[in-house]
This record gives sequence, C-alpha cells and structure tokens, in this order.
Amino acid sequence: MAKVKIIEVCKVVPSPASMATTSSSSPNSLPLTCLDLIWLRMQPIQRIFFYEFPNLEDPNRDTTLFFHSDIVPRLKHSLSLTLKHFLPLSGNLIWPESSYKPLILYNEDDEDAVSVTVAETDADFHRLSGTNEFFEATEYHPFIPNLAVSRERAAILAFQVTLFPNFGFSIGMANHHAAIDGKSVHMFLKTWTHICQSQQQEEEYNYSYSPLELKPFFDRTVIVDSKGIDAIIAEQLRELDGGPHNRSLIPWKKEVPSGTVRGTFQVTRENINKLRQLLNVHNNSLRHLSSFCLTFSYILVSLAKAKGLHKDGQKIFFGFAVDARSRFEPPLPGTYLGNCVVGKFAEAYAKDLAGEDGLFLAVKAISDAIRSYETAKETILYGLENLVPVFLKSHEGKGSHDELYTIASSPKFEPYNTDFGWGRPKKSDVVSIDKTGAISLSDTRNGDGIEVGLVLKKHDMESFAFLFQQGLE
Repeated sequence: MAKVKIIEVCKVVPSPASMATTSSSSPNSLPLTCLDLIWLRMQPIQRIFFYEFPNLEDPNRDTTLFFHSDIVPRLKHSLSLTLKHFLPLSGNLIWPESSYKPLILYNEDDEDAVSVTVAETDADFHRLSGTNEFFEATEYHPFIPNLAVSRERAAILAFQVTLFPNFGFSIGMANHHAAIDGKSVHMFLKTWTHICQSQQQEEEYNYSYSPLELKPFFDRTVIVDSKGIDAIIAEQLRELDGGPHNRSLIPWKKEVPSGTVRGTFQVTRENINKLRQLLNVHNNSLRHLSSFCLTFSYILVSLAKAKGLHKDGQKIFFGFAVDARSRFEPPLPGTYLGNCVVGKFAEAYAKDLAGEDGLFLAVKAISDAIRSYETAKETILYGLENLVPVFLKSHEGKGSHDELYTIASSPKFEPYNTDFGWGRPKKSDVVSIDKTGAISLSDTRNGDGIEVGLVLKKHDMESFAFLFQQGLE
C-alpha cells in the first residue's frame, strides 16, 4: 500500500497585488440559478493531472528541492493572482434562513480562501499515470483534496499538489458542481496556467493578466427564469431529509462499488474514420457523425456486449450534457461562469445494441437526441423542475434494473493543454466517475483522437477491453 504524507494544508486567498489590474466586475456574491440548483446535493467533481519533472536526465537534480522551492510556491502565488479574477470561487455556498435559495458568498473579513494541500508519496508514478494497466478505482483518492462541506457551508474549490520523488507530481482538484460547470472549471484552469507561465517567464507586468477570451462573465440575471423554476427546485431541496425546512448542503453519500477497477482507452482519428465509413450505407438517415457521437456509440455497443446486458432484455439509457450558452436569446457569452448545460437522453435495448446494427442504432439514437435539442421550441429550462426527484431516485438505486450511462467532461475542454510551465500533463483523469458511474471523455496527450475513462467490475473491464480493441481492429 502506497504511503502519502501530508506536508502542509494552507489557505490561498485572492491576491491584493492584482487589485489594480483586475476589473471591478468580479462580484463577492452570486445567486444560484435553476441550472445550478439541480446539482446542489451531488458529489463534488474530482480530477487529477500527472506531470513529469522536466530535465530528469540531469543526475544532479534534486527533484524534492525543486518541488518545494519552485513548483509549490509558483503554483500558490499564481493561484492567488488567478482567484482575484474569480472572487466568488474563493468563497462558499451558503443557504441563509432569509433566502429561499442558496447563494455563493466570498467574505474577505471571514478570511475565505481556497484550500491547498501539499503532500509526498512513494506511490508508483508511472503506473498511476499510465494508460496500459487497470488498477483499483480508489487508488487516486489519496491525491484528491477534501472539499470542506457541512450542513451550513460548502467550499467551491480545493487543490492538492503531491510529490512523487524523482519522477513528477500530481495536481488533484475538487469542485462543487452547483457553483460551476465543466466549461467554467477549465476556463479557470486556463487562466491559472496562463498566469503561472507568465510568472515563470518573469513577465512581471502580466502576472495578474487574464486574456480577454478567459475573462469570466458573472451576470446571472441573463438566465431568465420567468416561471420561477428556481423556487420550485429550492422547495424540493428543502423537503429532502425530513424537511420541509431543510437547508442542508451535504452531498448525498455515494460509495465506490467494491471490486471496481479504472481503465483508460483511446479512440484514434483513424479509428473514428473507420467507424464513420462503416456507417456510410446509412448516411441518408444520420445527421450527426461527429467524433463524439461515434465514440460514445461505440463505447455503448462494447459495454452492452461486455456486460452481457443483451441476455436479459435490458434497456440502456444514455445521456450527455450540451452547453446551452449559445441557445439563449440573446446568446450568453462563452465565458459565462456557472452551470449552463442541459441533459439530453436516448435509449435502446441492449440486445439491439449488441446486434449487427448496434452501432447504427446507437448513433441514430444520439443523433435524434441532438436534433431534438437543436429544433426544440421550448425554453432551455424546460423540465428542470423534475430533475431533483429523478436524481434522488437514481442515487437511492430505486426504479428499474435498466442501465444508465452518462458522459463526464468533454474533449473540447482540452485538459491535456493544462500546462503550468513545466510541460503538459502525462495523464489526466476524472476521478469522480468511480462514484457516478459516468464515462469520461477528453482529448489525448498526442492530440490524436479521444481518450476514454471507465470504472467497471474487473471481469467486465477485461471483457470490455478485449471487445473494444477487437472491434477497432
């Protein structure tokens, strides 16, 4: 069992040094919209990045000294400068008695800050940052920070930087989904890496500069909720856990299923083109043959076969989130900070997915779901008030025995471009899929295709790996 030693747990506050160069548009508080509220009781989103030390060929280099004297101070300082552009993320979610719904509040007087843990480990860096080996789903957990949450208060961001002596380091992060969606998280990370790189290049006048395309847009009044859906969802949340006046912010507890392992797979551009060619005969009826659609469909077909779902007449439900910023009238800026995604769902019988036309059926189902979103006349907010009961039922395991697969993250977020100045990540992974059961998708380190992250029972993973590779060949 690998050991992890906690060296330090500190609080990083927004830097006053950047006050003069930061727009006053960064507010101290933000209300939650109905698009935020549906995520209030969900588990934090967790991600990890692994970085190899540069210049490892130098036999005289003391990587431990380099880590503690260079990497950690630069990360802390650039994080402090970054937070000034994202003040609310330094604060907490709270739900005052005087408010019908929660809000995000940054209070400088209360010394609100982002928690940063510094640690060292003797774990096998190359094994954990590789893509060719399955390992227990929970092996990333010691490198992920605790996101402080109580009934009254919930932190929004936390980070952990862990040293793997002589090899590299990892940056683990956790964020509260009710405050920000994936696009917002990666906008924050892009700003942080930009500032950290500028700092290392001694561009002293640009230390606190954030590119215009990364300037967060905070105005949540642009989410026009004319039907009061936020009040409906807030009332549903207050009635949970023996309400009706419950204002708890504690996430629903979700355990990692025993015996599960984590696996990483890649679908290259060549693979995607071959899958596209297989469907050429059906081109007239398929509109969406995107890399995402083809990859997700191929995963679903492989899962249906690997888990033997087709033998029991099971139905498979599959869903994915769509960025809705462009769907509002007028469109929201791409830098809107908050949750602005809507879920789209499709379904098919496992026996059909495992059959000869399985790939076509999956692609058509996803294509139809995308088309329904593109042509929908109802508001983006339509049906949100029904999601909290659905999430609760799913969490409690009630309902049918049908399978549900959803997508976490997106290749468009480009996590492999998260370079703080010491090189691009050797590996990045969404850790929280071991609890949510989602399938993670990202770009690849070499830019060739899509990387897939899965957590399954070991025998299912082995079967999936065989079928997945066999089908691509």
